[in-house]
Amino acid sequence: MTAAILVVEDSAEDVEAIERAISRSHPGARLEFLRSGGEVLPRLAAAGAVPPWLMLLDLNMPGEGGLAVLRQVRADPAWNALRIVVFTSSEDQAEADACFAAGADSYIYKPVNFALFQTVLRQTLDYWGNVAHIVVPPPGDSAAQT
Repeated sequence: MTAAILVVEDSAEDVEAIERAISRSHPGARLEFLRSGGEVLPRLAAAGAVPPWLMLLDLNMPGEGGLAVLRQVRADPAWNALRIVVFTSSEDQAEADACFAAGADSYIYKPVNFALFQTVLRQTLDYWGNVAHIVVPPPGDSAAQT
C-alpha cells in the first residue's frame, strides 16, 4: 500500500473540495482525512499504519488547532521527514510566522475560487512530491566529488 496524504480538516465543504481537486489532478493519490487535530498523533502512532508522506493541515479547528498539532508532530523526531503544509483560510502573517517557527514546510492560503484552489493543490502535491523523492548523498558518497 502506498503512503497517504493525510488531510486534517474540520470543514465538510473543504474536505469535499480537497478530495475533488486532488482526485482530478492526482487520481492515484491515496487521501486519508482526519476531522480534528486530536486524531493526528494517534493516527501517526498507530501500529501497522502506512506513514503519510505529506500532511495538509488546517490551522483553525475547534479543539486542538493546527498550530498545536504542528508543534506536537515536530517534537517527535520520528516524523522529521513528514512534509507539513498548513492549508488555511487565515491570511494572518503572525499565524504564518508562528507556523514556520513551529516547523511547517509551507503555509498556503485556501483560494475561494475552485479552479485556483485546484491549481494550488496540484502545484503543492507536485512540488512536495518531487522534494520527497530527492536523495542527497552524504559527503564522500558521490562519484562527482573528488
